[in-house]
Amino acid sequence: MTGHGNVVLSRQEAYEPKACTLKLVAFYTLMTITEWIPFIRVELKKVFPHTEELIEIPANHPIFHQTFDFQGIPKIHEHDGKAAQAFGIYLNGRLVCLYTYETDLSDGWEDANVHNDSESKRKEALEMGANIIQYVFTN
Repeated sequence: MTGHGNVVLSRQEAYEPKACTLKLVAFYTLMTITEWIPFIRVELKKVFPHTEELIEIPANHPIFHQTFDFQGIPKIHEHDGKAAQAFGIYLNGRLVCLYTYETDLSDGWEDANVHNDSESKRKEALEMGANIIQYVFTN
């Protein structure tokens, strides 16, 4: 799920996060979210009511070291001049929600002329996306 603005999940969407909806798309049980939207924290509590708060994912986490090697989440899109960060929700020691801040991988997945990202930024975005998918299917 990417974008700017408020997100509100219905009771059904929150209860069944694997369901394909326009508001929530889950790759099995790993959900990726971009933007530091204050409202999303309330909605995440609906989906994951018994979990702790989001915690920062360290650079040595396997999601950053699948086929492609990164030292944390790559900075793809400039928002407020802050460092890119990745946060997660874990259930039983397993990362089930990836929440990125100050970066937007999906910007690099769009046509080059949409955000005018450099070829190297677009490549980073695609490689990190491949890492996420690989992590989902192997973990």
